[in-house]
Amino acid sequence: MRFGFVVFLLGLLTACNTPKTAVQDGPSTADYPYIQRFHEGVRLKIKGQLKEAISAFEICLNERPNDDAVAYALAECHLMLNERQQAVEYTEKAAKIDPDNIWYTQELAYMYFEQGKMSEAEKAFAKMVAKEPSNIDWLFGYAEVLKRLNKRQEAIDAYNRMEDELGPLPDLALQKYELYMQLKQETKAIAELEKARAEFPDEPAILGTLVDHYFRKNDVEKARDMLVELVKANPENGRANLALGDIYMREGNKKEGYRYFKAAFEGEGVDIDTKMNVLLTFYEQQTVIEPEVMELGEILVSKHPEDAKSWSVLGDLLLKNNKEDEALDAYREALKFDQNKFAIWNQVLLMEYRNGLFEDLYRDARACAALFPTMANVQLLYTIACVRTGRYQEAVDAADIGKELVVSDKISEAEFYAQKAEAEFRLGNLAGGIANYETAMKLDPTNHLTKNNYALMLALANHDLPKASKLIGEVTAQFPNEAPFMDTRGVILFQQGEYNNAKTLFESAHEIDPKNASYAEHLGDVWSKLGNPTKALELWKLAKSQGSVNKALDKKIQTKTYHAPVF
Repeated sequence: MRFGFVVFLLGLLTACNTPKTAVQDGPSTADYPYIQRFHEGVRLKIKGQLKEAISAFEICLNERPNDDAVAYALAECHLMLNERQQAVEYTEKAAKIDPDNIWYTQELAYMYFEQGKMSEAEKAFAKMVAKEPSNIDWLFGYAEVLKRLNKRQEAIDAYNRMEDELGPLPDLALQKYELYMQLKQETKAIAELEKARAEFPDEPAILGTLVDHYFRKNDVEKARDMLVELVKANPENGRANLALGDIYMREGNKKEGYRYFKAAFEGEGVDIDTKMNVLLTFYEQQTVIEPEVMELGEILVSKHPEDAKSWSVLGDLLLKNNKEDEALDAYREALKFDQNKFAIWNQVLLMEYRNGLFEDLYRDARACAALFPTMANVQLLYTIACVRTGRYQEAVDAADIGKELVVSDKISEAEFYAQKAEAEFRLGNLAGGIANYETAMKLDPTNHLTKNNYALMLALANHDLPKASKLIGEVTAQFPNEAPFMDTRGVILFQQGEYNNAKTLFESAHEIDPKNASYAEHLGDVWSKLGNPTKALELWKLAKSQGSVNKALDKKIQTKTYHAPVF
């Protein structure tokens, strides 16, 4: 039932308790100005000109202070202006003028309730239910007011009267249970629930309240026995199985707990959100997700195969067990059914980035950026994917858009400049690349990755090698054994003709990360320079299989000879 003000239209004068002089013989000539003014007020009210309507009605009320219709019209106008206190005052005046008008009383009852004036509300509701004892809405409101006044037995009596009219209902039983418990009449409280359970044996709210009651009383045996009986009678009752599973889990009996949880997940009556909460509880409790929980996740997906939430939870469970490939597949399935969940998109993009799945990242980041065009981190991943997949002009465009999305975050802004810089280098625009790298370093001067990449681009372009050496020297002073930095130092030495020193660094980088295409290709380059084309060809082919984007690589393989990189 809605607790709100009941607003009545004053559409017809006869429906509003018209002036008492116009009852039998029609209005006199003296009444016409008054009636016209009242009608004018009604018209203004209907047109929404409430202030003007109030002025017209106030003139009427000053002329005839005992006209309840005018007082109520004023109450409505003030209510529509959200002037609650004035609305109450005029409704009280209307009710005082015509105490037999039950609709005025009803309006006052709800007004008092909203204002927290429970004593006044009680009197109004009592008058209403006395007039119409079978009005369920009024009985319900009356019971709510009595509860607020802590008149618990009177509230129970009101619910009993509702039950006489409507028959047994779970909600009524639950309300009476709570009131009896507050009155410390536990026997009557349980009797209400048991009576309702006889009428509604599968009602989850009744069942749950009984189980909770027995838990609060530490009577677990009774709760369990009751649930076991229910499950025997109806094995598909998911709620009962779920409650039993919870009992056994609390007792530390995982075997039985999982058995009943499985029955609950496969049965009827347990919604997906409840199942998700069970799985998320296990997720938080377990360092490594147990096989039985993984099975529950699979059941969730099988029962709700087209709900993104089920796939998302399964992905979380798999990811916690370090099954990244399967988790990524689950998250992607979730996106098939709901593309509006940014958290899932974010998880997918980060996993693709971490695992070097740049073609997948390009596809998904581009789609995500279209759905969430103001998210700077998505635009950054899209830009990175463009660079890593050789879509350099698209990377420049994406970086320009991304920079505009950044607000008060120099680190993120610097990353966009750095990505754009690399793309410019690979497009052959050395001046643009250098300018963007310099901007990136000004914004984030301690970023060793930017320094490394700047040095690498200078080296690959065979441009300003002294600056490249200075940059990578600053990095390797802090991180002497990191493969990317060894590789960059090796490229600089290679361009300077120090092939044996370069080979040592390339071999170390390749040993640390044998799946990196650039390291394999660079090692092949140096072997070519050292007069071992067979070894060079082997490494170039490996680099190609690992996804190198160097346009000169195919030419190297075909001619079995080193060629400078083509951006």
